[in-house]
Amino acid sequence: MTDDSTPTHETKFEDPTPENSSDLERARPGLRFTIDTTTYAALRTLERRGNGEVVLLAERHLPHGLAGHVTIKRLRNPASFERCQRLIEEVQLAFRLHHPAIAQVHHLKIHADRPHIIAEYVDGPTLDTVISLATMRERPLCAPFALYIAAEIADALHHSHTLRDSENRPLGIIHRDVAPRNIRVARSGEVKVTDFGAAYSLMVGREETPGLLLKGDVAYASPEYLLRKPMDGRSDIFSLGLVLMEMLTCKHLFDLEDAQAPIAALDVKTEEVPSVPLTQMIALVSRYRSEDVEHAMAGLPDALKAIIHKALQRKPSERYTSAAELRDALRAALAAQAQPFGRKEAAEELARMLSDASVLRDRVELDEAGIFPEGLDADEATLAPNSK
Repeated sequence: MTDDSTPTHETKFEDPTPENSSDLERARPGLRFTIDTTTYAALRTLERRGNGEVVLLAERHLPHGLAGHVTIKRLRNPASFERCQRLIEEVQLAFRLHHPAIAQVHHLKIHADRPHIIAEYVDGPTLDTVISLATMRERPLCAPFALYIAAEIADALHHSHTLRDSENRPLGIIHRDVAPRNIRVARSGEVKVTDFGAAYSLMVGREETPGLLLKGDVAYASPEYLLRKPMDGRSDIFSLGLVLMEMLTCKHLFDLEDAQAPIAALDVKTEEVPSVPLTQMIALVSRYRSEDVEHAMAGLPDALKAIIHKALQRKPSERYTSAAELRDALRAALAAQAQPFGRKEAAEELARMLSDASVLRDRVELDEAGIFPEGLDADEATLAPNSK
């Protein structure tokens, strides 16, 4: 699909499902619909988000047989024409992104009066779950693994930040939600950014997010985004710095237990219930110092500290100038490690983490289902009664 092409007819806000569709097709656990000659059948829920979105694992069936898995993200029904337009534009934006570390979006389908986005399935946990697994075994991600993941994310961000349309105009894409929940680590060792639903761009005619509405997880938002100041791709660099620190320490930079009283309420809202109270997060971001970053990284090698310090500068002008510059710094640090580390090693490290954590599965509850290979948990069994 070319840069200036539009998504297929499934983006129209009408439900093309035949009137005689079975009740099973409209039931949540048995969600099933057809686009052209391809049928999609949901198997189980992968994730439920605070903004009402649900991510499902589904099978894709071609006329001549099974063709593998995809994800289906069921969105809230748009409440206005403007929101409908934004939803279509978000999918148009996602169609333009073609990078090995970005999960590909395939279709937008309106089914049972609800919009559903069909996208590439990544067979592996979210980075949020990977960090939880590391916490379970009381050992952060090893430096090579964390550097490898961060470098792949930075490369994907560089692709999105520098993307241009068919007339060579910069699209100015900013992800705005670079958070562990929106990154997956495949069992094959691939890393994928999975959600550009909160992205900003300069796409001509695009409906922008209302000025007082914050999208995405504010716990990983840059100071300029939280304070509604002008921003560019360096906002995503700050978010990735927070993610890298969390991978290496199993701790977020901002310790909420030590937070002071939040600042006065602001006339700013979030699209979903934030993982961190908004006013408290703004207060934390407004007053953190370089010393706080240094304290949070206690015990890390100086080379890693230097990368994180630069990514987490309060002023964008003092951060890496681009995601490509950050990527190169991460890859240089990775190359300086004692042993080579790439996709094969990442797959092996993830397998070790899953094996180590599996012995604790009965004592720790993960937000994400289907991580451990041996059997389904109760939630999965309920959502996929006909699966084998």
